[in-house]
Amino acid sequence: MTSPTAEILIVYYSRYGSTADMANLIARGVEEVSGASAKIRTVPEISPVCEATEDTVPASGHPYASTADLEACDGLALGSPTHFGNMAAPLKYFLDNTSSLWFSGALSGKPAGVFTATSSLHGGQETTLLTMLLPLLHHGMILVGIPSSEPALLQTSSGGTPYGPSRHTGRDDVMTDDEKKLCRAFGARLARVALALKAAA
Repeated sequence: MTSPTAEILIVYYSRYGSTADMANLIARGVEEVSGASAKIRTVPEISPVCEATEDTVPASGHPYASTADLEACDGLALGSPTHFGNMAAPLKYFLDNTSSLWFSGALSGKPAGVFTATSSLHGGQETTLLTMLLPLLHHGMILVGIPSSEPALLQTSSGGTPYGPSRHTGRDDVMTDDEKKLCRAFGARLARVALALKAAA
């Protein structure tokens, strides 16, 4: 009998690179779990004044996510910077266009979690993570956070929450060791849950 494999899709929006750095660390955590692989995708900017068209392939960085990526994944991590205590508009726009997956139930039963970065320590990390979880609940996904048994969650003095990894970019935009550990631990946990669910199916 062959062991199950799981592909974890990591979809993020990042204007200045802080959330993208977290996505890369979460992917590293995913791939530290035997049988799991990570697939990283981003979302395009949106225009506030008119319908704008982006190239289908970004000039640099990860490719853009599609609903096909979501349908094919075994687990999902969503990442966004904190914008006034909520996710950034480009990621919300992407999620708003997943109605076809809701109708088909394509994401139901898959594990998912969220992560965020913010420039101020009390800038709304937890409210951003909580509001990002709501669309996942509507899709019937199984929510995965970070348990208190993870030592870095109790040691951190900057980013890190039970609802998912967070990062305080501050003035120097350097991730702390605890923030890095929590990103990797979250990726590994998401991968292990996805593998367990596939093995039980």
